[in-house]
This record gives sequence, structure tokens and C-alpha cells, in this order.
Amino acid sequence: MSNIILIAIVVFGVTFVVLAMMMAHEVSKRGVKINFLWLRLYIFKYMHQYKVLTKKETGRVGPLFYPSIVSINLALLLALVYFFV
Repeated sequence: MSNIILIAIVVFGVTFVVLAMMMAHEVSKRGVKINFLWLRLYIFKYMHQYKVLTKKETGRVGPLFYPSIVSINLALLLALVYFFV
């Protein structure tokens, strides 16, 4: 059982990283300079900029935002379950 939870944590973590990188790329295409040296620290800033920019352009939040939020929250929740149960 713990191996399944551990695999799910890794899958959701990788999903978050991929979606976050895709959002950083989309923000970069819209003219925001991306600091790749400090990307790990600024990724949530770029996610917020992605949300604001896509909402301003289309009136809706972009399709990458909510799946990334769900994936990181599931990874964190499963990590808590894994370590405390």
C-alpha cells in the first residue's frame, strides 16, 4: 500500500513540474522575462502571472492552472498520508 502512495506522490509531483514549466513557457511567450536560475523559487509567481495574463486575454483562467493546483495539492496530501500513517 505504501508503495502505491509513494508512486502516486511521484506522479503528481512530476505532473506539477511539467505543468509549471508549460505555464512558465506560456508566460515567456507573452513577454515576461523568465529567470531560469531562480525558477524553483519564482515558479509560483509565474503561475500567478499565467493566471492573470490568460484571464485578461480570454476572460477565463488558462487550462494549465487548475490541474497544476490540483496535482501539487494531491502530492502534498499524499505525502502527509505517507509519512504520518
